[in-house]
Amino acid sequence: MEHALQLARAAGRRAEVPVGAVVVLADRVIGAGSNRTLAGCDPTGHAEVVALRRAARRAGNHRLTGATLCVTLEPCLMCLGAMVHARIGRLVYGADDPKVGAVKQILSRALATRLNHRFSVRGGVRANACAALLRNFFRARRGATMSKRMISP
Repeated sequence: MEHALQLARAAGRRAEVPVGAVVVLADRVIGAGSNRTLAGCDPTGHAEVVALRRAARRAGNHRLTGATLCVTLEPCLMCLGAMVHARIGRLVYGADDPKVGAVKQILSRALATRLNHRFSVRGGVRANACAALLRNFFRARRGATMSKRMISP
C-alpha cells in the first residue's frame, strides 16, 4: 500500500485526484499507476486501469490470474469490471468511497451470484492515510475555487 500511496501523492501533485494502484504477482510489482484522467483526456484513466494495463503488457497476457491489485481508494464499477476481466486473484484497497465505490455496494452481491470470476477482497488497509490524502486534496481544491469566486466579478 505504501507504493500505491506514493503514486497517489504524485498524482495529486499533477492536479489529478490522488489515487494510486499497484499490481503484484509472485511478490513482484508488475504494474503501477495513478489517476491520469486529466493528463490523458481519458475517462478510463483511473489508477486501477492504468496499473492493470501496464501489468498485462509486462505479463504478456490480459489475464492476471493470481495477481493482487492494491489501490488507495475503493474501486468504481468500471475498475471492478476491469478486475473481473483481468481475472485478478485479490483486491486490497485503502479508503472507502461512499459516492462511487462499487465493492461494498455491488461486488458483494454480484460475486455471490452472477460474476463468472471471483476474487478475495480486503478493504481498510492504511485507510486513514488514504482518506487523509484525498480529504486534503479536495479541501485545497475547494479553497482555490472559493478564492477564484471571491476575486471574480
